[in-house]
Amino acid sequence: MNEQTISRFAIILLALVMAVFGIYHFVSPQNLITYVPSFLPAVGNLWVYIPGAAFILAAVAFITNKKVKLAAYLLAILLFIFVLTIHLPNFLNGSNIEYRQLSLINLLKDTAIAAFALHIAANSSN
Repeated sequence: MNEQTISRFAIILLALVMAVFGIYHFVSPQNLITYVPSFLPAVGNLWVYIPGAAFILAAVAFITNKKVKLAAYLLAILLFIFVLTIHLPNFLNGSNIEYRQLSLINLLKDTAIAAFALHIAANSSN
């Protein structure tokens, strides 16, 4: 396998993960609504559905190889927003050690995925 094939495989794998995350946001919003920062206005599940749609749209862009650069940059921004507004505060202010550990894992996961998205964007021609 050449590097281009391996790179394309990695991007499609990320797309599948993003699609699963996105679908989960629509299937089980009640499990995610507790993570919505309190400074956002309460509008039902909208704050869960928007990132879910963003994850699905990023997955579609990556799989179809259309608007990849834009999708990857927007995905990275979204994930960094999650890190700064959800995971970091939960890590710093968690009520118990297990919750803080889970928050740290999510912080590192989203940072790593955002870094991969930035790599995709920087190397994409479309």
